[in-house]
Amino acid sequence: MHEPRRKIHFVSLGCVKNRVDTEVMLGVADRQGWLLVSEPEEAEIIVVNTCGFIGEAKKESIDTILELSEYKRIGTCKKLVVAGCLSQRYSTELAAQLPEVDHLLGSSDMLKLAGVLEGQAERVLVGNPAEWLVRASDPRVVTESRASAWLKIAEGCNRTCAFCVIPQIRGKQRSRAADDIVAEAQRLVSAGAIELNLVSQDTIAWGRDLPREARGPLADLVRRVADIEGVRWVRLFYLYPEVIDEALLELLGGHSRVVPYVDMPLQHASNSMLRRMRRGHGKDRQKRVVERLRESIPGLTLRTAFVVGHPGETQSDFDELCAFVEWARFEHAVVFRYSDEETCAANALPDKVSPLVSANRARKLASIQRRIAREKNKALVGRELEVLVEGPSEEHDLVMKGRHAGQAPEIDGSVYLSHGEAHAGEMRRVRIAQASDWDLVGELIDQPSPTRGYKTRVALKMLGDAPQTRWQ
Repeated sequence: MHEPRRKIHFVSLGCVKNRVDTEVMLGVADRQGWLLVSEPEEAEIIVVNTCGFIGEAKKESIDTILELSEYKRIGTCKKLVVAGCLSQRYSTELAAQLPEVDHLLGSSDMLKLAGVLEGQAERVLVGNPAEWLVRASDPRVVTESRASAWLKIAEGCNRTCAFCVIPQIRGKQRSRAADDIVAEAQRLVSAGAIELNLVSQDTIAWGRDLPREARGPLADLVRRVADIEGVRWVRLFYLYPEVIDEALLELLGGHSRVVPYVDMPLQHASNSMLRRMRRGHGKDRQKRVVERLRESIPGLTLRTAFVVGHPGETQSDFDELCAFVEWARFEHAVVFRYSDEETCAANALPDKVSPLVSANRARKLASIQRRIAREKNKALVGRELEVLVEGPSEEHDLVMKGRHAGQAPEIDGSVYLSHGEAHAGEMRRVRIAQASDWDLVGELIDQPSPTRGYKTRVALKMLGDAPQTRWQ
């Protein structure tokens, strides 16, 4: 008789880059024969992959750790493992203040989980973040819908934005070699992915740190991924607002499998604030970039992010930001309230903005963007769109949902499907019938695919999609 498989439970907090790290740890556990379970009370080992980017994310991580530590008392849990950015940033403090935690892994220590599972690991396993970069050869189990996968093309960041601690947590930029990225993309497609989402902390800078003979334009990498047989959608995330070369614009505007979708965090629109934020450019360049993207990419979906309440932000600065959002009419925009982190450069700046003023500004900017998003969504009513079916909705198992090309996984809303049968993993033609600020309702107008579709999901509990308040 075979011995029953030992059980493990994962919780992944924070951004999608963290999700990839969690999926690598899932792969480590799967390779060693552990069974993933969706309920923490069933697990012998619980792993929390944390976020430590801003105050709200740190609080969520600590609360989650304390909540799950209870299963060592009331469940079958024998070990609680904390990994990721919070433990990278505060390993000494967590080790001293949280005796409930049995092991601490940092933001680049995913493969060290193997030693923990074997029972041969020290308590604190937090290493140098520059020592690891995900590789195609690493084990990985993709969570949620197998039809869509995140593909991390680099780690770390060389920017010096005043409000950001990511370079301290993740280290300097380390780009993966193009061949290694393509190899992982091929493996993901072989496993069923038809949508690949290329992500890093600074995607536009991919390859700049590689040896000269290994460098290549980002456009060449994107084309190689998009040309893999079986790929239907490729999309890009975290493009820094600098000049985008013609080759990449041509791909975004003309390649049938490169989605005309650009995620470009702009952070602000006032010259004085961009200067204080150390963004390295001003409002005029941002406007030129937005104009060029709109002119060059038919049907563009433009997603961005802004920080309000940064030290020194005056009412005039904020009014300028609001006017910029009205002018640019982004399809998607998210608003962060500035978090005064002790190790970021902005922490030393004078003229702090009160939390109340920051919250009020966030609400006002969000209301402007919500109106624009609602108008954009209503303009889609009556149109026929291709939709990637993801599976049952959270509200009702009998209602299926999916996304059109202008909706990225988890962060941009959904299309709820009616008038027909659909299966997760299919691409379907849908006529949009209703629209809200966030989601759409569409009628299926074609027949189910006989070759695609998935009926199950990986049982991984995912909390949040980013360390943010979602104001849309």
